[in-house]
Amino acid sequence: MLKKALSSVLSEKESVDLISAFDQIGDIIIVRIPDSLLSKKKIIGETLLNEVKIARSVFYQASDVEGDFRTRNLEILAGEDNTETEYKEFGCKFIVDVEKAFFSPRLSTERERIANLIQDEEVVTNMFAGVGMFSIMAAKKKKCTVYSLDINPVASKLCEKNIELNKLTGKIISINGDASRIIEDQLENKSDRTLMLLPERSDEFLKSAISTTKNEGIIHYYSHIHADKKSEAGKLSEEHYLQVTPVKSEILGSKIVRAVGPRYYQTVVDVKISK
Repeated sequence: MLKKALSSVLSEKESVDLISAFDQIGDIIIVRIPDSLLSKKKIIGETLLNEVKIARSVFYQASDVEGDFRTRNLEILAGEDNTETEYKEFGCKFIVDVEKAFFSPRLSTERERIANLIQDEEVVTNMFAGVGMFSIMAAKKKKCTVYSLDINPVASKLCEKNIELNKLTGKIISINGDASRIIEDQLENKSDRTLMLLPERSDEFLKSAISTTKNEGIIHYYSHIHADKKSEAGKLSEEHYLQVTPVKSEILGSKIVRAVGPRYYQTVVDVKISK
């Protein structure tokens, strides 16, 4: 549908590249546009708005996600200039701000996987929780307690809104602040399971993750790995974790979460630690 709509504006190859580089989040579309097509960004935005019937706004992602708050710059191309929307996933509802707080629809499968692994009565520390997606999906399914941490005050406020929006089986405690300091002050040896969803800085925060995790607890260690062959990425991430961890660890498994660039992958290693 979109290829046909863009055929008068873009070549077939340009159209394919563009379609693979946009996300639909609720009624918002975010598109990444290569430099070679920036002169056509307005007509691209208008075409997407016309063709995707439920879309209210189309934004161009003008910067990568960056900084401690994990935010990005968005430029309105067509429709309403409002970056907040409602997003639904696996029976949960979320208010997200796609510019002011980290959120990715491309982690939905991983969110479901983690929610299914968590057991009733577990205590979970979600170190970089954003608007609370992983936390809420877990607490909706299981009678668990989740400490949902984020340094971005907008993300923490949205997490609190989202807790109210969803009927939960478990309990979520949203705390705004630096994960390392919160753990040192309040959460040492608290968690049966710890999520480290900041793959570009996992090594920096690994000691804090270990600190909050009980002996024989589980850490989900996310990282970015370069691999010439996709099939090697999981094994390379396991090897990297074992090189950097200061504690005895049993590898429970690893997987690719998503591709983030040419021969570059976001991976997760699930480990049980002994300390």
